[in-house]
Amino acid sequence: VHLVESGGGVAQPGGSVRLACEVSGLFLDNYAIGWFRQAHKREREGVSCINSDGCPYYRDSVKGRFTITRDNAKNTAYLHMESLNPEDLAVYYCVVRLGPGWNMATGMEGLEFDHWGEGASVTVSS
Repeated sequence: VHLVESGGGVAQPGGSVRLACEVSGLFLDNYAIGWFRQAHKREREGVSCINSDGCPYYRDSVKGRFTITRDNAKNTAYLHMESLNPEDLAVYYCVVRLGPGWNMATGMEGLEFDHWGEGASVTVSS
């Protein structure tokens, strides 16, 4: 299984970036897919994920600014990020979970993800 992120880059504060994650080696239809991020000298944190039924999860700090979607026909997920601020500067990792998706009890941090991409860097700078 391979996950390949694309679309990272540099954005100005208040700007937007869209990340894509293309999955190969499995059919994405039945699995949850999402994004973690890790900034320099900070712990990795779950950003967003979307269950196979399309139910999305967002960490509080990105609610209303980030949107996660999935296109099962293309075996691809997207993370559209708007109103970027310096705290969004990080390497974003695409992840896939083979077990049940997130729920109100687990959120995203309570799950283990089975497959990880190499990461895509997002820089927020004026």
